[in-house]
Amino acid sequence: MRLLLDHARKHAGATIAAIEALVRLESPSTDKAAVDRCGAEVAQRLRAAGGDVECIRQSGRGDHIRARFAGTAPGAPVLVLGHFDTVWPIGTLDRMPIRRDGDRLHGPGTFDMKAGIAIALAAIDVLSATGTPHPPITTLWTTDEEIGSGTSRALVEETARGARAVLVLEPALPGGALKTARKGCGEFELTVQGVAAHAGLDPGKGASAIHELAAQITAVERLQDLPRGISVNVGVIDGGSRPNVVAERARAVVDVRAPTREAASAIESAFRALQPVRPGTRLTVHGGFDRPPMERTDAVAALFA
Repeated sequence: MRLLLDHARKHAGATIAAIEALVRLESPSTDKAAVDRCGAEVAQRLRAAGGDVECIRQSGRGDHIRARFAGTAPGAPVLVLGHFDTVWPIGTLDRMPIRRDGDRLHGPGTFDMKAGIAIALAAIDVLSATGTPHPPITTLWTTDEEIGSGTSRALVEETARGARAVLVLEPALPGGALKTARKGCGEFELTVQGVAAHAGLDPGKGASAIHELAAQITAVERLQDLPRGISVNVGVIDGGSRPNVVAERARAVVDVRAPTREAASAIESAFRALQPVRPGTRLTVHGGFDRPPMERTDAVAALFA
């Protein structure tokens, strides 16, 4: 381990230079041309490090980059996973330029997560330069993580299935802590269809979608169990047309987090089981957990160790 660390420290300048080169190539998720310019730099550096580089073309998003490095020890590959799209729009560098402040490097995309790409390249260089035996390594860098991984999710899952382990080089938590567990994330949309009526002349002929939605919000709030790590947050509501009209339609969007697959499954079942409580209204539920929980198992703990 000392040999590996010494080599990494000796070449820290090259790692920092790689981060700076990637950060200079601004790559907001929704700008394909910009993301692909950054991807070309990533691909070139992977090839220089000895990787067999594959560009997975996309029409509406940036092209994903996968590279395979031969191992010097047998076994399934380790997957190193990350992304090079950022939340920062083109032009951010003009007002937030790259700068060094002691042992900190600032710039849009530095932390999340172009440093992770440079660190992966440095680690591969260390293994090669020191002759350290290692299994095959696959790296996968995607271009739409910041906007939900719509074009990359299937690719990530396919690549991960063949790996002995997956290391995600997102930035560490404050203090350098690494995640060995993560809550699953879900989103549900509740839509209520009611019956419109004049609120003054014929209120009894109506069925308020808003009142029904309020009852449903009260019901889903009871699913929250913060001591168990289960959170339910109604973050968006809309509905109705005018104050003097019984609302014909109302909608709520609910963010849900759960620490285990069992808890996530129970929450999904509870949402599917919701039924309208006011006569004349109809309730539709869409959504679910699109990112399942990562639970800390014995295997995860052993990998961390």
